[in-house]
Amino acid sequence: RTRRRRRTWDFTEGKKMLKAVLAVATLCASVSAFAPAGVPLTAGLKHSAVSSASGRLATAAPMPRAARLTMPSMALKSVPHGGKLTGTLITDEKKKAELAKACDFEVQLNARQLCDVELIINGGLSPLTGFMDEKTYTNVVDNMRLPGSDLLFGLPIVYDTNDERIVPGKTILLKDGDRAIATFKVGDRYLPNKVNECAKCYGETTLEHPGVLMVAVERGQYYCGGELTGLNLPIREFPCKTPAEVRETLPEDVDVVAFQCRNPIHRAHYELFTRALDAPEVGEGGVVLVHPTCGPTQADDISGITRYKTYVVLSEETANPKIKWQYLPYSMHMAGPREAIQHMMIRKNFGCTHFIIGRDMAGSKSSITGEDFYGAYDAQDFAKKHGPELGMVPVPSLNLVYTEEKDYVTAEQAKEEGLKEKKLSGTAFRKMLRGGEDIPEWFAFKSVVKVLREEEMKK
Repeated sequence: RTRRRRRTWDFTEGKKMLKAVLAVATLCASVSAFAPAGVPLTAGLKHSAVSSASGRLATAAPMPRAARLTMPSMALKSVPHGGKLTGTLITDEKKKAELAKACDFEVQLNARQLCDVELIINGGLSPLTGFMDEKTYTNVVDNMRLPGSDLLFGLPIVYDTNDERIVPGKTILLKDGDRAIATFKVGDRYLPNKVNECAKCYGETTLEHPGVLMVAVERGQYYCGGELTGLNLPIREFPCKTPAEVRETLPEDVDVVAFQCRNPIHRAHYELFTRALDAPEVGEGGVVLVHPTCGPTQADDISGITRYKTYVVLSEETANPKIKWQYLPYSMHMAGPREAIQHMMIRKNFGCTHFIIGRDMAGSKSSITGEDFYGAYDAQDFAKKHGPELGMVPVPSLNLVYTEEKDYVTAEQAKEEGLKEKKLSGTAFRKMLRGGEDIPEWFAFKSVVKVLREEEMKK
């Protein structure tokens, strides 16, 4: 198939053009927020002409032999990335007040920045203790490694700004509304090569990619690096425990399999992560940590609060002792394979030993053509390649379909046995949801449907 030539973007173009493209991209976005990842909505998987973007992603530079990590024993909790949790939260109220008073000025964090700050100060992004300086940023973008330690790191963590006051030597009070979250001691300010960042991290430079659009339009012109001192965690409608707190809730003597999602969980998802405990990679007696992201995603995804409500009712409806539920304040980049590494690293810090890699994980589609940017198994292959060094075991997700004869089975089994499949498209599901029609229970849980319908009526 002839590859359609992609339009690339010159990051010096005017903001008016960017805003126009943003509007078009938002209106044209066609990713279904409701479709279960494990249920094929078409007769077969379409391998898009643009799905080889992952071939242009910057892979991790080889790690020096002497520094190479060994796979930890899976009978124990995983060791945090870099050896220990590096959260910077302080608890002394007097010290908090002194640090806040000593700041030069204060700034408000946007939603994406707030997620990054929270994960730095609570240890979720260990071994980071602050935003990346230019040297660290460049090495992560180009080589997927932290300089010095050579540790794997999927995506750069940066503080973006257009504020001319934020320069090296200043200490800033970072706030969420009236709440002081952290102090930021600025050590570096630099003009990033955003074209290179997008090409290496997303495998694309077209504004049709939501991650590229975010870097180009949402982020400020400059990036700043420096140390963070945590004062308070944000107050959220969905509770986000720290890595140390989550680790306290997990068993020490069994495998902990992480399941990442950014959409409501339907029957196919549930079957997928419960059956993962039977995978050959997982030891006997393992548990699943369902750890959805509840922060910003792409424009047409369901809001984090609504997603959280569906998870709460589903955990109550299923009441499965093998399933643990926690929530992650993470901002999605839709970066496909490289974001899979980021998710694995973060879940390692939260105490997981295994990670379920879904088909087209953290993938995205063109806002114009609807074509996939990554192949269905690109993230799985990337995770298998880097998982051993990271100290996490990737668990490939099953391609499940619903059949009249045997409920959920793999697509391969359904084909071999000539079973009759049932399918429901994301478009049809949304239409039924809005129209008050009954949703088949083989597709979605009643409790989840009830929440989605209630939220839909509020619009």
